[in-house]
Amino acid sequence: MNIHQHRTLISSIMGADDISGLMAESRAKRDAGFGSIVTYSPKVFIPLTKACRDVCHYCTFAKPLRSGQKAYLEPEEVLEIARQGEKAGCSEALFTLGEKPELRYKAAREALDRLGFETTLDYLAHVAGLVRDQTTLLPHLNPGTLTREEFAQLRPFAASMGMMLETTSERLSARGGPHFGSPDKAPRVRLDTLDAAGQAGVAFTTGLLVGIGETREERIDAILKIRASHERYGHVQEVIIQNFLPKPDTKMRAFPPADPFEHQWTIAAARLLLPDDISLQAPPNLAAGSGAELLEAGINDWGGVSPVTIDHVNPEAPWPSLDRLSDITASRGKTLAPRLTIYPRFLKNAETWLDPKMRTGVLRASDAEGLAFEGRWTPGALEAPPVIRPGGSVDPAIREILDLPPGTELDERQIVSLFAARGKSFHAVCDHADRLRQSVNGDEIHYVVTRNINYTNVCTYSCAFCAFSKGKTHETLRGPAYDLDMKEFARRVSEAWDRGGTEICLQGGIHPGYTGETYLNLLRVARQAAPGIHIHAFSPLEIWQGARSIGLSLTEFLSLLKEAGLSSLPGTAAEILDDEIRALIAPDKITTDQWFDVMEAAHGLGLKSTSTIMYGHVEAPVNWARHLLRLRRHQLKFHGFTEFVPLPFVALEAPMYLRGHSRRGPTWREAVLMHAVARIVFHGVIDHIQTSWVKMGPKGAEVCLRSGADDLGGTLMNESITRAAGAVHGQEFAPWQMEDLIRSIGREPVQRSTVYGPVSEERRQRAMQAAPLDAMVNTPFTGKRLRQSQQA
Repeated sequence: MNIHQHRTLISSIMGADDISGLMAESRAKRDAGFGSIVTYSPKVFIPLTKACRDVCHYCTFAKPLRSGQKAYLEPEEVLEIARQGEKAGCSEALFTLGEKPELRYKAAREALDRLGFETTLDYLAHVAGLVRDQTTLLPHLNPGTLTREEFAQLRPFAASMGMMLETTSERLSARGGPHFGSPDKAPRVRLDTLDAAGQAGVAFTTGLLVGIGETREERIDAILKIRASHERYGHVQEVIIQNFLPKPDTKMRAFPPADPFEHQWTIAAARLLLPDDISLQAPPNLAAGSGAELLEAGINDWGGVSPVTIDHVNPEAPWPSLDRLSDITASRGKTLAPRLTIYPRFLKNAETWLDPKMRTGVLRASDAEGLAFEGRWTPGALEAPPVIRPGGSVDPAIREILDLPPGTELDERQIVSLFAARGKSFHAVCDHADRLRQSVNGDEIHYVVTRNINYTNVCTYSCAFCAFSKGKTHETLRGPAYDLDMKEFARRVSEAWDRGGTEICLQGGIHPGYTGETYLNLLRVARQAAPGIHIHAFSPLEIWQGARSIGLSLTEFLSLLKEAGLSSLPGTAAEILDDEIRALIAPDKITTDQWFDVMEAAHGLGLKSTSTIMYGHVEAPVNWARHLLRLRRHQLKFHGFTEFVPLPFVALEAPMYLRGHSRRGPTWREAVLMHAVARIVFHGVIDHIQTSWVKMGPKGAEVCLRSGADDLGGTLMNESITRAAGAVHGQEFAPWQMEDLIRSIGREPVQRSTVYGPVSEERRQRAMQAAPLDAMVNTPFTGKRLRQSQQA
């Protein structure tokens, strides 16, 4: 926008008496930038001290210290409030406090001395650090005016900070004005603080207080000064447009409340004048009406809402319940979503905006979009899946995608939009996916009777997500290193066949002593032990490593493997097929192109494979979209994938989670959407979508079967990799249990072969009547190379 256009816009805003048009423009800009989501921050309010050196004439938060009155909350009291919020599902600890009370009150100085601190800021840093380190809450600090050096002091203890600019009117600090006698409310001091936050690299919240005697021109001036500071430093994440309400026992108790018309006008003006990426907020508990009028004016955020503590700044105004807030939001076609105290675009650049000591907590509190992790469900654990309310209306952008002809190739942006679905949009995506599933597979839900045999957990690679492999960097992970001898390996293969198995799935670590001959020998032993079994074996990484170790091309090596008994490949080692992410989680592993090179060679020889994704760690929905599109385009050319298997990241024992470098897995919503969106993207290209009961749990798998999935995967008999990462599921899900689950949702169970062929009645009956498994023996790793000629 050039200077002339800017002046024209300001002139039109200033002259707007009928603000309906202004608000419509504001909403259009809001919707273009933020879509159908309206956010809020679930928080607890921690009033560290209500003592303040300022005497704002409308404030009931700051109170003069009386004789015998405590000046500060004790550390134990701070932690108790924080823990109550933690139990209630909050993610933010909002520290509010008066400005520098030690400069005014002897009692404050004495209290600080007793606590062992020189200043209020020193004590704030200490207790915020306790909350950071001893709870899952993210501190947001509102200590008032600060210098750049003071911001730097507090930055390691805060995910974000804030200070209301309130006004740039010098008049209001003169005698008789609301800020008279309050040196920290001088506009220049507060503008300096706003700039200092940017200079210190702090994600910052600021805002205006409407109705304390300022004019429209002065409000516009304040908005433009916020804009100018943000253009210099890029640090303003949200602007609050708060309406003044008079309070008893203040000098301004007889002053009229802010005119609702002026409040809405200011919201619309701020939306139109501020940069597109700044969120606009108005407190719902202070709304003159239901709050819907604030959405009409252009806000996209409700601010902090607490299920635990009152609004200590406005104690007379209770928070609306989250159900009520959700209903108000839905009344305007929007969907309510929780966020963190730091906004997603700042989290994407965490190195700039977060101190290293804050990054782990923020990452673990976030979902893939950088909003708040919802619920307590995580993959592989026992927590019950949450219920997602069908609030709001279907996002028009999502409805447009769902209305496309089935099988249309979506672009990256459209797929990302589907992954962002919440509320009613989430249910619309899942229902659409389920209809596509019905059109392809009818009421049939498939499963396969298989045994996983992980023949070694010794690995030369150090993938950041893997809790299974054992090597120099993984010595502390669960379980000892092992390398099966061939007798035990053959026994497990034979036992799988005797128990009705139609498939064995073979995968292991990249053992330093293994070569291509080792993999060939494994196949020969397996084929001898059970001639009729389907051998589903070796990840693309193992294929790549095996071929290189004996100097063969991929096609040459795969041909030998096929001759030795290889029947199909698991499409694992894919993780995220986007090298931007692979460089972070597995930098020494095969690249995306190399993974597809293996698949192209295998599919060219007539070997089928599965395809997978492992998601919920450091990647974003755009990386999911790239992964799905790359698989789709390969399948259109080579037709080798039998199914797609979403594998949610199990974080508990994973190295990168333990080091604080990853999220805690996908949210429930994200995990279900991965199945639904995959069905939509792959319609007509990959017919089968499998859900992992090991990672989703039986209840989670049931929901996925209603959201586009048609396959329950394998009975497994044994599973080591996911359980090593901390999952509680994974030993065996017997055929009769699978069939009971499938029938419970009104579907027809179908036992299948690995490549979706029929299974003989003899195999079915044997599987249904399988004897208990014999005890397994994992041969301890001695550090010696496996003898390739060793036979069972």
